Amino acid sequence: MEIDELRQLRLFRQHITDPADRHTVCRDLNGLQAQFMANVYYSLKIRCCEEITPQNFGDGLVKNWTIRGTVHAFNVDDLPLFQHNAAMHRSERFEGYGIAREITCQYLQEKEAYTAQVEEYRKNGFAWTLTPERQKYFSDFICQKVGEGLCTREELKEACSRQGMTQPESDAMFDPWGGGMRELCERGYLSYRACERKEFMLSPDFVPMDNAAAEREIAARYFEHFAPATGKDFAYYYHCTQSRAKELMAALPLKKCSAGGQDYFYLGELPANVPDIPKCVLLAGFDQLMLGYKKEESIFMPKEVLRGIFNLAGIVMPAILLDGRVAGRWRRKGKKITFELFEKLASKDRRRVESTASELYPEVSGMEWKEL
Repeated sequence: MEIDELRQLRLFRQHITDPADRHTVCRDLNGLQAQFMANVYYSLKIRCCEEITPQNFGDGLVKNWTIRGTVHAFNVDDLPLFQHNAAMHRSERFEGYGIAREITCQYLQEKEAYTAQVEEYRKNGFAWTLTPERQKYFSDFICQKVGEGLCTREELKEACSRQGMTQPESDAMFDPWGGGMRELCERGYLSYRACERKEFMLSPDFVPMDNAAAEREIAARYFEHFAPATGKDFAYYYHCTQSRAKELMAALPLKKCSAGGQDYFYLGELPANVPDIPKCVLLAGFDQLMLGYKKEESIFMPKEVLRGIFNLAGIVMPAILLDGRVAGRWRRKGKKITFELFEKLASKDRRRVESTASELYPEVSGMEWKEL
């Protein structure tokens, strides 16, 4: 197999040249990374056969922590898959914040040892930021308020303050990088709504999948819709060791092919006569075509432009894909799009990029070009 054939297969299997409805796309790609919800909108725009608008793109989706410990938007029906930690599900035993955070989740396996360590901390005069008792009290209170219609982080913070929550407790509960609100999401009590505003909703009742079955399903979706891919690609995507990746791969009836002297693995049958590589694709930020494979070995991105897409702050920029190769990046602000190039482009290629942007986002009225 030639590398261009491999590119064609990945573009097809990721629905860029095989459009589908939003729920199929989200299912097949194990959700879409969603730190910035605009990226979910952009990812769906280039993959869906239905009309995707800023108003409807989140219909039927929720947002929660899933693969790689990052926030993804996914089908609400997939909550049992991505929230499959049965030991944590709807648990009312909280760890609190402060002196005992280093003993992460130890109480689930070693209650007595955990309690002894906490008591030792207390005797030595250490203080809690948010005690387990207070965390449980405010967790119950927050779920009650979300059920009553208070949805945003600010509304909930204000309600908790009126209920007697101190500022240190609020900092722990509403930590922007997680905190107690993340715990409520990971325990199956809350999810984010799939929209631009940071709004919470009560998660519907569900029974978590068996851990092993859930991991097999996630791996199966990867090797059916991201692959052909290497074991290193899967380990990078799933954020696990290569030995763990091999264990998960061994549980699947994978097939093997070769391209460029490298072995690749996949599930199912590879389609014949897939569409050609598009002349231009405007990928979303944190797009699965970038995140799904070991970035240093990307077949779409030359190594010399890696830091132009994966910056040192952990942001994955929206890439301009020309003939299957990253040639630059783009950003949108209001009704203006800026294209930033890693290389000089011929006039015809610039016209292709502008035409693609206009077709995807007809509301945009201004475009500009920059060379990096």
